[in-house]
Amino acid sequence: MPVTVRADLASLPDYIAGRKVPGAVILSSNELSGPPPEAILAAVAEAAADVNRYPAMGADDLLDKTAEHFGLDRPRLAVGCGSVSLCQQLVQATCEPGDEVIFGWRSFEAYPIVTQIAMATGVRVPLTPAQGLDLEGMLAAVTDRTRLLFVSNPNNPTGTALRTAELTAFLDRVPENVLVVLDEAYREFVTDEDVPDGFTFLDRQNVAVLRTFSKAYALAGIRLGFLAASLDVAAGVRKVGIPFSVNRIAQAAGIAAMAATPELLARCAEVTAERTRVHDALLEMGYDVPASQANFVWLPLGEKTAEFNEHCLDQRVVIRAFAGEGVRATVGLPAENDAFLAAAKSFQH
Repeated sequence: MPVTVRADLASLPDYIAGRKVPGAVILSSNELSGPPPEAILAAVAEAAADVNRYPAMGADDLLDKTAEHFGLDRPRLAVGCGSVSLCQQLVQATCEPGDEVIFGWRSFEAYPIVTQIAMATGVRVPLTPAQGLDLEGMLAAVTDRTRLLFVSNPNNPTGTALRTAELTAFLDRVPENVLVVLDEAYREFVTDEDVPDGFTFLDRQNVAVLRTFSKAYALAGIRLGFLAASLDVAAGVRKVGIPFSVNRIAQAAGIAAMAATPELLARCAEVTAERTRVHDALLEMGYDVPASQANFVWLPLGEKTAEFNEHCLDQRVVIRAFAGEGVRATVGLPAENDAFLAAAKSFQH
Protein backbone atom coordinates (compact mmCIF):
# COMPACT_ATOMS: atom_id res chain seq x y z
CA MET A 1 0.00 0.00 0.00
CA PRO A 2 1.38 3.48 -0.87
CA VAL A 3 2.16 6.07 1.77
CA THR A 4 -0.82 8.33 2.44
CA VAL A 5 -1.35 11.62 4.21
CA ARG A 6 -4.36 12.72 6.23
CA ALA A 7 -7.44 12.63 4.02
CA ASP A 8 -8.77 15.87 5.47
CA LEU A 9 -5.80 17.81 4.07
CA ALA A 10 -7.47 17.66 0.65
CA SER A 11 -10.00 20.18 1.95
CA LEU A 12 -7.43 22.38 3.70
CA PRO A 13 -7.69 25.88 2.21
CA ASP A 14 -4.55 27.38 0.74
CA TYR A 15 -3.02 30.45 2.33
CA ILE A 16 -3.04 32.97 -0.52
CA ALA A 17 -0.16 35.39 -0.17
CA GLY A 18 -0.28 38.85 -1.72
CA ARG A 19 0.99 38.88 -5.29
CA LYS A 20 4.31 40.42 -6.19
CA VAL A 21 4.61 41.83 -9.73
CA PRO A 22 8.03 43.29 -10.65
CA GLY A 23 7.82 46.99 -11.41
CA ALA A 24 4.27 47.35 -10.09
CA VAL A 25 2.96 49.21 -7.04
CA ILE A 26 2.64 46.49 -4.39
CA LEU A 27 -0.28 47.12 -2.01
CA SER A 28 -1.27 43.51 -1.38
CA SER A 29 0.39 42.40 1.87
CA ASN A 30 0.02 45.24 4.40
CA GLU A 31 3.77 45.76 4.58
CA LEU A 32 5.26 49.04 5.77
CA SER A 33 6.58 50.78 2.68
CA GLY A 34 10.20 51.82 2.70
CA PRO A 35 13.26 50.03 4.05
CA PRO A 36 13.80 49.34 7.76
CA PRO A 37 15.80 51.87 9.79
CA GLU A 38 19.57 51.65 9.38
CA ALA A 39 19.99 50.43 12.96
CA ILE A 40 17.89 47.37 12.16
CA LEU A 41 19.82 46.62 8.99
CA ALA A 42 23.08 46.91 10.95
CA ALA A 43 21.82 44.49 13.60
CA VAL A 44 20.75 42.03 10.90
CA ALA A 45 24.15 42.22 9.23
CA GLU A 46 25.94 41.64 12.53
CA ALA A 47 23.74 38.65 13.38
CA ALA A 48 24.22 37.21 9.88
CA ALA A 49 27.95 36.92 10.51
CA ASP A 50 27.22 34.11 12.99
CA VAL A 51 24.59 32.14 11.10
CA ASN A 52 26.79 29.04 11.35
CA ARG A 53 25.77 28.97 15.02
CA TYR A 54 22.35 28.11 16.42
CA PRO A 55 20.34 30.98 17.88
CA ALA A 56 19.46 31.16 21.55
CA MET A 57 16.68 28.58 21.76
CA GLY A 58 14.83 30.43 24.49
CA ALA A 59 15.28 33.83 22.79
CA ASP A 60 16.21 35.15 26.23
CA ASP A 61 17.52 38.57 25.19
CA LEU A 62 14.53 39.14 22.91
CA LEU A 63 12.07 38.16 25.63
CA ASP A 64 13.82 40.40 28.16
CA LYS A 65 13.63 43.36 25.80
CA THR A 66 10.00 42.64 24.84
CA ALA A 67 8.94 42.45 28.49
CA GLU A 68 10.71 45.72 29.26
CA HIS A 69 9.53 47.54 26.14
CA PHE A 70 5.84 46.66 26.49
CA GLY A 71 5.71 46.55 30.29
CA LEU A 72 4.78 42.87 30.46
CA ASP A 73 5.71 39.97 32.71
CA ARG A 74 8.40 37.93 30.98
CA PRO A 75 7.09 34.49 32.12
CA ARG A 76 3.80 35.31 30.41
CA LEU A 77 5.43 35.80 27.00
CA ALA A 78 6.15 33.53 24.07
CA VAL A 79 7.77 34.40 20.74
CA GLY A 80 7.21 32.74 17.41
CA CYS A 81 7.97 32.75 13.71
CA GLY A 82 5.47 35.51 13.04
CA SER A 83 2.21 35.83 14.97
CA VAL A 84 0.64 33.34 12.54
CA SER A 85 2.93 30.64 13.96
CA LEU A 86 1.67 31.52 17.42
CA CYS A 87 -1.93 31.20 16.17
CA GLN A 88 -1.21 27.60 15.25
CA GLN A 89 0.61 26.93 18.52
CA LEU A 90 -2.37 28.32 20.46
CA VAL A 91 -4.75 25.90 18.77
CA GLN A 92 -2.35 23.00 19.29
CA ALA A 93 -1.89 23.90 22.95
CA THR A 94 -5.59 24.25 23.77
CA CYS A 95 -7.50 21.93 21.44
CA GLU A 96 -7.95 18.21 21.00
CA PRO A 97 -9.42 16.69 17.81
CA GLY A 98 -13.01 17.79 17.42
CA ASP A 99 -12.77 20.79 19.72
CA GLU A 100 -14.08 24.04 18.28
CA VAL A 101 -12.38 27.32 17.39
CA ILE A 102 -14.59 30.34 16.65
CA PHE A 103 -13.64 33.28 14.46
CA GLY A 104 -15.36 35.95 12.39
CA TRP A 105 -15.55 35.54 8.64
CA ARG A 106 -14.15 37.07 6.79
CA SER A 107 -11.17 37.57 9.06
CA PHE A 108 -7.50 36.54 8.99
CA GLU A 109 -7.37 33.70 6.48
CA ALA A 110 -4.90 31.66 8.55
CA TYR A 111 -7.49 30.98 11.27
CA PRO A 112 -9.30 28.13 9.48
CA ILE A 113 -6.00 26.70 8.25
CA VAL A 114 -4.26 26.49 11.61
CA THR A 115 -7.46 25.15 13.15
CA GLN A 116 -7.76 22.28 10.70
CA ILE A 117 -4.06 21.45 10.92
CA ALA A 118 -4.57 20.88 14.66
CA MET A 119 -7.60 18.66 13.84
CA ALA A 120 -9.97 21.07 15.55
CA THR A 121 -13.23 22.31 14.03
CA GLY A 122 -13.47 25.88 12.78
CA VAL A 123 -16.70 27.77 13.37
CA ARG A 124 -17.12 30.81 11.10
CA VAL A 125 -19.40 33.64 12.22
CA PRO A 126 -20.42 36.05 9.44
CA LEU A 127 -19.52 39.71 9.81
CA THR A 128 -22.11 42.38 10.48
CA PRO A 129 -23.52 44.43 7.58
CA ALA A 130 -21.04 47.13 8.65
CA GLN A 131 -18.16 44.70 7.98
CA GLY A 132 -17.33 44.30 11.67
CA LEU A 133 -17.07 41.27 13.94
CA ASP A 134 -20.45 40.04 15.17
CA LEU A 135 -19.79 39.59 18.88
CA GLU A 136 -23.32 38.46 19.64
CA GLY A 137 -23.07 35.88 16.89
CA MET A 138 -19.75 34.66 18.24
CA LEU A 139 -21.20 34.27 21.73
CA ALA A 140 -24.17 32.38 20.33
CA ALA A 141 -21.77 30.00 18.55
CA VAL A 142 -20.05 28.92 21.81
CA THR A 143 -20.74 25.28 22.78
CA ASP A 144 -19.30 22.88 25.31
CA ARG A 145 -16.68 21.96 22.69
CA THR A 146 -15.45 25.53 22.20
CA ARG A 147 -11.89 26.00 23.39
CA LEU A 148 -10.65 29.12 21.61
CA LEU A 149 -12.04 32.29 20.08
CA PHE A 150 -10.00 34.50 17.71
CA VAL A 151 -10.83 38.22 17.76
CA SER A 152 -8.89 40.21 15.18
CA ASN A 153 -8.88 43.84 16.34
CA PRO A 154 -8.63 45.72 14.03
CA ASN A 155 -10.07 43.03 11.80
CA ASN A 156 -8.12 41.85 8.77
CA PRO A 157 -9.14 42.40 5.95
CA THR A 158 -11.93 44.89 6.74
CA GLY A 159 -10.00 47.24 9.07
CA THR A 160 -13.00 47.64 11.38
CA ALA A 161 -12.30 47.78 15.11
CA LEU A 162 -14.08 46.99 18.36
CA ARG A 163 -14.44 49.67 21.02
CA THR A 164 -13.75 49.33 24.73
CA ALA A 165 -17.30 48.99 26.02
CA GLU A 166 -18.41 46.36 23.51
CA LEU A 167 -15.24 44.28 23.87
CA THR A 168 -15.39 44.45 27.67
CA ALA A 169 -19.03 43.37 27.68
CA PHE A 170 -18.17 40.53 25.31
CA LEU A 171 -15.30 39.28 27.47
CA ASP A 172 -17.56 39.41 30.53
CA ARG A 173 -19.88 36.91 28.84
CA VAL A 174 -17.36 34.45 27.39
CA PRO A 175 -17.14 31.28 29.53
CA GLU A 176 -13.96 31.25 31.61
CA ASN A 177 -12.83 27.95 30.05
CA VAL A 178 -12.76 29.50 26.55
CA LEU A 179 -9.55 31.33 25.58
CA VAL A 180 -10.12 34.65 23.79
CA VAL A 181 -7.18 35.55 21.56
CA LEU A 182 -7.02 39.27 20.78
CA ASP A 183 -5.05 39.38 17.54
CA GLU A 184 -3.64 42.90 17.38
CA ALA A 185 -1.33 42.74 14.38
CA TYR A 186 -2.26 46.31 13.42
CA ARG A 187 -2.38 47.88 16.87
CA GLU A 188 0.22 50.57 16.07
CA PHE A 189 -2.02 52.03 13.35
CA VAL A 190 -5.01 52.55 15.68
CA THR A 191 -5.87 56.23 16.09
CA ASP A 192 -9.30 55.90 17.74
CA GLU A 193 -8.70 56.27 21.49
CA ASP A 194 -11.77 54.14 22.20
CA VAL A 195 -10.20 51.07 20.57
CA PRO A 196 -8.64 49.33 23.59
CA ASP A 197 -5.11 48.05 23.97
CA GLY A 198 -5.47 44.30 24.48
CA PHE A 199 -2.78 44.29 27.16
CA THR A 200 -5.27 45.98 29.49
CA PHE A 201 -7.31 42.76 29.53
CA LEU A 202 -4.47 40.49 30.61
CA ASP A 203 -5.78 40.43 34.17
CA ARG A 204 -8.30 37.92 32.78
CA GLN A 205 -6.93 34.37 32.76
CA ASN A 206 -8.80 33.51 29.57
CA VAL A 207 -7.37 36.33 27.44
CA ALA A 208 -4.25 36.18 25.26
CA VAL A 209 -2.86 38.96 23.07
CA LEU A 210 -0.94 38.55 19.82
CA ARG A 211 1.38 41.17 18.34
CA THR A 212 3.66 41.08 15.30
CA PHE A 213 6.84 42.80 14.13
CA SER A 214 5.82 42.30 10.48
CA LYS A 215 3.73 45.45 10.07
CA ALA A 216 4.59 48.59 12.04
CA TYR A 217 8.11 47.36 12.83
CA ALA A 218 8.95 46.78 9.14
CA LEU A 219 10.09 43.17 9.62
CA ALA A 220 7.66 41.24 7.38
CA GLY A 221 10.57 39.36 5.80
CA ILE A 222 12.04 38.38 9.18
CA ARG A 223 8.96 36.55 10.58
CA LEU A 224 8.65 37.47 14.24
CA GLY A 225 5.74 37.85 16.61
CA PHE A 226 4.96 37.47 20.29
CA LEU A 227 2.17 36.41 22.61
CA ALA A 228 1.18 37.61 26.07
CA ALA A 229 -1.09 35.32 28.09
CA SER A 230 -1.52 33.60 31.43
CA LEU A 231 1.42 31.61 32.77
CA ASP A 232 -0.20 28.29 31.82
CA VAL A 233 -1.18 29.33 28.29
CA ALA A 234 2.20 30.93 27.56
CA ALA A 235 3.98 27.80 28.81
CA GLY A 236 1.79 25.58 26.65
CA VAL A 237 2.43 27.71 23.57
CA ARG A 238 6.18 27.57 24.15
CA LYS A 239 6.04 23.80 24.63
CA VAL A 240 4.44 23.09 21.24
CA GLY A 241 6.72 25.47 19.35
CA ILE A 242 9.38 24.19 16.98
CA PRO A 243 12.84 24.52 18.58
CA PHE A 244 14.93 27.37 17.15
CA SER A 245 11.99 28.61 15.03
CA VAL A 246 12.90 32.20 15.93
CA ASN A 247 16.27 32.44 14.25
CA ARG A 248 19.35 34.44 15.17
CA ILE A 249 18.64 37.22 12.68
CA ALA A 250 15.02 37.57 13.77
CA GLN A 251 16.01 37.87 17.43
CA ALA A 252 18.54 40.61 16.67
CA ALA A 253 16.14 42.43 14.34
CA GLY A 254 13.35 42.40 16.92
CA ILE A 255 15.56 43.92 19.60
CA ALA A 256 16.79 46.60 17.19
CA ALA A 257 13.25 47.33 16.02
CA MET A 258 12.04 48.02 19.54
CA ALA A 259 14.96 50.39 20.02
CA ALA A 260 13.90 52.17 16.81
CA THR A 261 10.29 52.55 17.93
CA PRO A 262 10.12 56.39 17.73
CA GLU A 263 11.24 56.37 14.09
CA LEU A 264 8.89 53.54 13.19
CA LEU A 265 5.88 55.05 14.95
CA ALA A 266 6.51 58.28 13.05
CA ARG A 267 6.15 56.25 9.86
CA CYS A 268 2.93 54.76 11.19
CA ALA A 269 1.58 58.28 11.75
CA GLU A 270 2.32 59.08 8.11
CA VAL A 271 0.44 55.93 7.10
CA THR A 272 -2.63 56.80 9.16
CA ALA A 273 -2.71 60.30 7.65
CA GLU A 274 -2.60 58.73 4.21
CA ARG A 275 -5.28 56.24 5.27
CA THR A 276 -7.67 59.13 5.93
CA ARG A 277 -6.86 60.68 2.55
CA VAL A 278 -7.38 57.40 0.68
CA HIS A 279 -10.57 56.56 2.56
CA ASP A 280 -12.10 59.99 1.93
CA ALA A 281 -11.14 59.94 -1.76
CA LEU A 282 -12.74 56.53 -2.25
CA LEU A 283 -15.94 57.72 -0.57
CA GLU A 284 -16.03 60.70 -2.92
CA MET A 285 -15.78 58.28 -5.83
CA GLY A 286 -18.86 56.47 -4.58
CA TYR A 287 -17.23 53.39 -3.09
CA ASP A 288 -18.52 51.78 0.10
CA VAL A 289 -15.47 51.81 2.39
CA PRO A 290 -15.78 51.10 6.13
CA ALA A 291 -13.64 53.22 8.44
CA SER A 292 -10.30 51.48 8.98
CA GLN A 293 -8.05 51.43 12.04
CA ALA A 294 -5.35 49.39 10.26
CA ASN A 295 -2.85 50.17 7.49
CA PHE A 296 -5.25 49.18 4.72
CA VAL A 297 -8.71 49.90 3.38
CA TRP A 298 -11.44 47.43 2.42
CA LEU A 299 -13.77 47.73 -0.55
CA PRO A 300 -16.68 45.23 -0.31
CA LEU A 301 -17.20 44.89 -4.06
CA GLY A 302 -18.97 41.53 -4.12
CA GLU A 303 -19.33 40.21 -7.68
CA LYS A 304 -17.20 43.04 -9.07
CA THR A 305 -14.17 42.00 -7.01
CA ALA A 306 -12.40 40.04 -9.75
CA GLU A 307 -13.07 42.72 -12.36
CA PHE A 308 -11.72 45.47 -10.09
CA ASN A 309 -8.65 43.40 -9.27
CA GLU A 310 -7.87 42.81 -12.96
CA HIS A 311 -8.37 46.50 -13.68
CA CYS A 312 -5.85 47.42 -10.99
CA LEU A 313 -3.37 44.88 -12.35
CA ASP A 314 -3.74 46.47 -15.78
CA GLN A 315 -2.76 49.75 -14.10
CA ARG A 316 0.27 48.04 -12.52
CA VAL A 317 -1.23 48.21 -9.03
CA VAL A 318 -1.31 44.99 -7.01
CA ILE A 319 -3.95 44.68 -4.30
CA ARG A 320 -5.42 41.69 -2.46
CA ALA A 321 -8.67 40.29 -3.82
CA PHE A 322 -11.02 37.96 -1.94
CA ALA A 323 -13.16 36.34 -4.62
CA GLY A 324 -16.79 37.38 -4.53
CA GLU A 325 -16.32 39.51 -1.42
CA GLY A 326 -14.03 42.48 -1.82
CA VAL A 327 -10.50 43.84 -2.09
CA ARG A 328 -8.01 45.02 0.49
CA ALA A 329 -5.53 47.72 -0.44
CA THR A 330 -2.55 48.51 1.75
CA VAL A 331 -1.93 52.17 2.50
CA GLY A 332 1.57 52.82 1.19
CA LEU A 333 3.60 55.87 0.30
CA PRO A 334 1.72 58.88 -1.15
CA ALA A 335 2.76 58.12 -4.74
CA GLU A 336 1.70 54.48 -4.34
CA ASN A 337 -1.65 55.55 -2.95
CA ASP A 338 -2.09 57.99 -5.82
CA ALA A 339 -1.61 55.13 -8.27
CA PHE A 340 -4.25 53.06 -6.50
CA LEU A 341 -6.71 55.96 -6.35
CA ALA A 342 -6.20 56.64 -10.06
CA ALA A 343 -6.97 53.00 -10.81
CA ALA A 344 -10.06 53.10 -8.58
CA LYS A 345 -11.28 56.31 -10.22
CA SER A 346 -11.00 54.88 -13.74
CA PHE A 347 -12.94 51.73 -12.82
CA GLN A 348 -16.56 51.69 -13.91
CA HIS A 349 -18.33 50.76 -10.69
